[in-house]
Amino acid sequence: MICTLFIASAAMLAGPAFAHPGAHHASASFAVGLSHPFAGWDHLLAMLAVGIWAAQQKRALALLMPLAFPLMMGLGAVLAMQFGSLHYVESGIAASVALLGLLVAFAVRMPVVAGAAIIALFGFLHGYAHGIEAPAGGSMFAYGAGFIAATIMLHLAGMLSGMFARSAITTGLLRAGGGAMATAGVALLALA
Repeated sequence: MICTLFIASAAMLAGPAFAHPGAHHASASFAVGLSHPFAGWDHLLAMLAVGIWAAQQKRALALLMPLAFPLMMGLGAVLAMQFGSLHYVESGIAASVALLGLLVAFAVRMPVVAGAAIIALFGFLHGYAHGIEAPAGGSMFAYGAGFIAATIMLHLAGMLSGMFARSAITTGLLRAGGGAMATAGVALLALA
């Protein structure tokens, strides 16, 4: 949880650090895909927030959310590789950081279908960005497997933070971290 709070606080101080700043110079590989979500605050914060928010839910949604995100992210990446640029994808990603931060900050609980739909939409947008920025050459399958593995690791880190936040103090700190994520999302949205 302390790691999550540190990342959220640092994001508020960071400049425009999108995970897709331009063309990659390396060819597509598992390692390049694995590192991609860690290259910018937008993906990093959103993926941690998904895990934290999942831990704040009832069990059915808590298990479905971290699955819906990477599944739809993979679909978004495949479609991006086939069809190219999508208008406002950066704005959608920044909005996802802001909204996920608010959902964590207010520990919003909702029905399984609604929560999974929100997470699926955000996963699709993040995946689309990964697909647009896929490096030329190499294995697109390995690249996709890498960014999906990184996403699952970040979801798990967020879930563990949420699961261990059981006292009033740690729950309050985690929710404050959600507020910081929301603030970072608004800043990213202003820059998108």
